[in-house]
Amino acid sequence: MNASIHNPVLPGFHPDPSILRVGADYYIATSTFEWWPGVRLHHSRDLRHWRPIGHALTRTSQLEMRGNPDSGGIWAPCLSWRDGVFHLIYTNVRSLLGMHKDTHNYLVTAPSIEGPWSDPVYLNSSGFDPSLFHDDDGRSWLLGMQWDHRPGHHPFCGILLQEYDHAQRRLAGPVHRIFLGSSLRVTEGPHLYKRDGWYFLVTAEGGTYYEHAVTVARSRHITGPYEPSPHHPLLTARGAAPAGLQRAGHASLVETDDGQWYLAHLCGRPLEWRHDAPAEPPAHYSLDALHCPLGRETALQKLAWDADGWPRLAHGDNAPRREVEGPGLPDAPWPPHAELDDFDAPTLSPHWATLRAPAGEWLSLDARPGHLRLVGRESLMSCFDQSLVARRQQAFDCEADTLLDFSPQDFQQMAGLAAYYNTRNHAYLHVTHDEALDARVLRLTVNDRGMASEPALPVVLPPQGPIGLRLRMNGPTMQFAWRAAEGEWRSIGPALPTAMLSDEHATEFRGDNVAQGFGFTGNFIALACQSLGGRPAVADFDHFRYREG
Repeated sequence: MNASIHNPVLPGFHPDPSILRVGADYYIATSTFEWWPGVRLHHSRDLRHWRPIGHALTRTSQLEMRGNPDSGGIWAPCLSWRDGVFHLIYTNVRSLLGMHKDTHNYLVTAPSIEGPWSDPVYLNSSGFDPSLFHDDDGRSWLLGMQWDHRPGHHPFCGILLQEYDHAQRRLAGPVHRIFLGSSLRVTEGPHLYKRDGWYFLVTAEGGTYYEHAVTVARSRHITGPYEPSPHHPLLTARGAAPAGLQRAGHASLVETDDGQWYLAHLCGRPLEWRHDAPAEPPAHYSLDALHCPLGRETALQKLAWDADGWPRLAHGDNAPRREVEGPGLPDAPWPPHAELDDFDAPTLSPHWATLRAPAGEWLSLDARPGHLRLVGRESLMSCFDQSLVARRQQAFDCEADTLLDFSPQDFQQMAGLAAYYNTRNHAYLHVTHDEALDARVLRLTVNDRGMASEPALPVVLPPQGPIGLRLRMNGPTMQFAWRAAEGEWRSIGPALPTAMLSDEHATEFRGDNVAQGFGFTGNFIALACQSLGGRPAVADFDHFRYREG
């Protein structure tokens, strides 16, 4: 009954959790960035066991992301419930390089967490990370950070509040700047809660890397002024190394039906600490020293309220823990997901995602029964029309394999298995044609911050027949392998560094400390097909197997 919660509760790429309880059911919505469908949803009845139940944004009328940059798209959704209706606020980030960011904020609603979700109501574009708070007087309020693009101004220039009119389906009334943030700066991700007559404002601060933190402030009036907590910050892993959880921040709160409180927050597990954190935290963190290829994950911490009515982590300090006291709810596990996807189902499972747009005529599960068929389109560097379907890597040690039937006509046609972080950072084992060898061949290409290389010579394949492809993640390294039919697996190329598939590696800075490339996601294992010359190319994948350990 009182079993502990083991963190992260949502391993792999699941950042910016917005947690909500409706009756006996708990839900978490997480950011999906450029991956489609938008806003991943999970469900639990005990806060320990979680299952994916799909996504909220499944139609292009709700979300248009073709051309969005890497790590653009859906940032920091907020899930809420009012009068029997689910509300979801989200940002579609269309550009993010340089001083300007194009951040459009929308609201969709649904009678059930599983939908159908409505077409969106446009709210504003003042900044990102908006949320919706429903007060006990029947009024609702939109919160969000404001972005200041002007040179010489801090870009995170405070939290704004404005009333939302449900009848008119629009924002109304004056805009209030209610919080400028603490000395940690980078104030974003606001959520508002009410307890004992106080309004509690929870924000993320410090940036989403190793200085990340959660700040709490409160006021007797919704428009402020807001007083920061004397225990500031509520949560941070900065300068601490509890069991390897780092980058802790961007939180939301939930109350159980018996008055217990929990905090859902994002975190990252550095590859270099995949077994245990160092006994003493390093004196200085360097983005070149720690890497999180699994991306930003979701964890839970238990809260307690002090005698003055301020929230604190129940274990006494402000560092996240891997093991947390559970709420004492009855165990409610879900059936385990099968390791093997044989593509016999009429639709893809919730584990699969595509890039920037839903699967169209380029993907089929019935053209060849028992196979996933991909019709080749643009390259892995494209932000528009990729024929790629992928699932999250959720453990440092895991393995994926597939059986590919593909007969390329020229070197511009390719299909295979990829470790895919984004357009500039990926490794791709693929079948193609080599005109000099006059043969079907297997090639391994690596894109590291946009620089392409081939660390192995082409392997000549039989002219016909399926080819097995495998990717093994072994903590700090990954190894590709192949086989013909049911033969022995053969490694191809050297062991490659998995650190190249991390947020830290993908985020690049110029000399003036302005980012020229962003990384906010996590590694995926992908099936893909390209036809760069425009001639038709069809690849059939017989299965996909993913297993951890």
